[in-house]
Amino acid sequence: MADRITELSLEAVMGERFGRYSKYIIQERALPDIRDGLKPVQRRILYAMDQDSNTYDHPYRKSAKAVGNIMGNFHPHGDSSIYEAMVRLSQDWKVREPLIDMNGNNGSVDNDPAAAMRYTESRLAKISGEILKDLAQDTVEMVLNFDDTTYEPTVLPSRVPNLFVNGATGISAGYATDIPPHNLKEINDALIYLLDHPGASLDKLMEFVKGPDFPTGGIIQGVDGIRQAYQTGRGRVVVRAKTEVTPLKGGKQKIEITEIPYEVVKSNLVAKIDGIRLNKEVAGISEVRDESDREGMSIVIELAKDASADGILTYLFKKTDLQISYNFNMVAIHDQRPVLVTLQNGLTAFLDFRKDVVLKRSAYDLKKAQARQHIVEGLIRMLSILDEVVQTIRSSKNRKDATQNLIDQYDFTKAQAEAIVTLQLYRLTNTDVTQLQDEHDELAKKIADLQKILNETAALHNVIRKELRAVSKEYATERQTVIEDEIESLVIDTAVTVPDENVRLLLSQNGYVKRSSLRSFKASAAENGLADDDPVILNETVNTTQHLLAFTNMGNLIYRPVYEIADFKWKEPGEHFSQTLSNWDSDELILSALVVDNPETDQQLLMASNDGYIKQSVLKDLIPKAYKKKSAVVMKLKTAASRLIQVQVVNDKQEVMTLSTNGLALRFAVSEVPVVGARTAGVKAMKLVADDQVVAALVLTSQSSYLALVTNQGTFKYSRLDEITLSHRANKGVQVLSPRKTVHYAIAAATVIPSDQSVLRITTDRLKTFDIQLQDHGLSNRTANGSALLKPSSDGQALSIEPLDLQEEG
Repeated sequence: MADRITELSLEAVMGERFGRYSKYIIQERALPDIRDGLKPVQRRILYAMDQDSNTYDHPYRKSAKAVGNIMGNFHPHGDSSIYEAMVRLSQDWKVREPLIDMNGNNGSVDNDPAAAMRYTESRLAKISGEILKDLAQDTVEMVLNFDDTTYEPTVLPSRVPNLFVNGATGISAGYATDIPPHNLKEINDALIYLLDHPGASLDKLMEFVKGPDFPTGGIIQGVDGIRQAYQTGRGRVVVRAKTEVTPLKGGKQKIEITEIPYEVVKSNLVAKIDGIRLNKEVAGISEVRDESDREGMSIVIELAKDASADGILTYLFKKTDLQISYNFNMVAIHDQRPVLVTLQNGLTAFLDFRKDVVLKRSAYDLKKAQARQHIVEGLIRMLSILDEVVQTIRSSKNRKDATQNLIDQYDFTKAQAEAIVTLQLYRLTNTDVTQLQDEHDELAKKIADLQKILNETAALHNVIRKELRAVSKEYATERQTVIEDEIESLVIDTAVTVPDENVRLLLSQNGYVKRSSLRSFKASAAENGLADDDPVILNETVNTTQHLLAFTNMGNLIYRPVYEIADFKWKEPGEHFSQTLSNWDSDELILSALVVDNPETDQQLLMASNDGYIKQSVLKDLIPKAYKKKSAVVMKLKTAASRLIQVQVVNDKQEVMTLSTNGLALRFAVSEVPVVGARTAGVKAMKLVADDQVVAALVLTSQSSYLALVTNQGTFKYSRLDEITLSHRANKGVQVLSPRKTVHYAIAAATVIPSDQSVLRITTDRLKTFDIQLQDHGLSNRTANGSALLKPSSDGQALSIEPLDLQEEG
């Protein structure tokens, strides 16, 4: 007993078993055969129904009966999988030429399920007869079924290039297939040409096969994608709905959709478009209706007066399944192996198969005709000696003896003698001689023709060509899908998606944001809904077509189109960024904000951090694609203690001045700062000692005349900018404060101001504000420490100092 036990590793067993299973589902379940274009379940459905005479020229039978027969004899799997395959073969919106004719509810383009098999009736469609026609003439290999009780074909001798005509879709282990449907006449025309020109180029074949022809019609864009797919087996095209814009009364318009992309569920599409209307994602859609009936498909989108039909249609193409990408992945079984099917090798494989079928059929028919001719020759000779033959038979003991006597006395062969003995008496008339002679002549002609087919390539090709033309004549239909050369790029016009209106925008340091109507703002302008300890970063009137860029002290950018910012009453605090951003940090604060008309510009932004790094980046390179759930890094910070301190729009003609806490100022040209990508730290702005850090990075313009600053001791001063000479980046800088042994002076906040500035505002960390009249303070020299202004113990430390616009404040 012990020697019958084999120890194997789990990996070896699993690998071997899974390999066997994979081979089975690749060859015997999910992928079609390159010759008849059928998967095993489809082939068994057609064969079983044909064997049961459940064909187009017989009455319908219950689908349950067909399924039971298929499952019991050929396909030992679930009845639901067989019935689902039957239903798909009958759905004229899934397959280009339905192979099953089903009576009853077989589903719908709205993805409604078919009725149960006990309710529906089915039979083979007429075209299925062309797939099964030569089956009885030993044209294909027959193998035993699963229980060895009967035989089934390994492939059907199809006269229809079904792989391309009806396409295929399926998923197996490591392989998937997506072959689109094609037009029967186009494929047959290409086959006929390829028959006469075996080395035909792809370009020549594509003169016949323009591209896929979906049963649902639609428009295919991208001839290059079709060509690539036909050349390699893989490619991508865009499929879009057929639409028409027509006028209505009162200056309105409607968009009518009459054809939708292949395998798009109509009900889901209508629901998606109506959801866009309800959510007001697009301005101008007043109603969405599905008016489809037995006459055809019709989805009507009624537009408001003055709405942009083209703009709305572009948005719907972009955001819904009115336009989809179809990816060719043409995999089929060829010589028991999965292969990528190109147009040329797919058509060639079908022609090779048809040649093999016709040769086998011809050999079968030839053998049968020769056997019959031999019998006819015996019957003709028998009629010439009829009396003697009758006498011989009458004098014989039995049938066997009669047969042997005919062979012995008249030199008939055994086959001829048996045919004579079994002949009915009414056939022994004078008139039958001429009929037999005519039959003999016809058989002789048939035998000659069959021998010609078997021996001459031209005759073989003529038969195949004739059969292909006959199939085209009987079953061909007009192309339904329109093909356009180029894929149209979809650019959504914001005027369609965004109502153009002015709103009030508020952004706080702690991360609250909101937009309010101007009416709500004017009604309660003094009550902005923020906490007392939450300073306002941005409070201005903007347009819904503009864009907000909020920069945080952690080096992140939060991007929002203004129209996407939540609408609140002005008295309410708004929405906190932590509600939508998964990477919001509890210590994160909004540093500054910009509102721009177009974020996709080449504007340069200067960014500086407190640990002495500085960089420039182009605005359009900073805008994140997936901005709704995460903020994007715009400056990589070196340490956990590093913070972004400045973001400002600049140009290369300007200068920048960095100031450190210890009272050093360095002035250099913006052009010395390299332009780099978003997720970078930049370069050194100024040389810092161990305990020092940058407190401000100020951009100087042609109007900048003075440097104003507040110290940690509460002193204030302003001095001339030209006292700080232009230097170079990464230097130490010059003193703008004088060191004292007893009192440590450090810069708390700083700004630059023009010569005509009269008032400055200082804000402290206790949210106290102090307005300074510059005329009350004399101009100081560069190294002065300033005059006393604040009491840090009671007023707090200065957080910011900035010029005050009296007109805007008023």
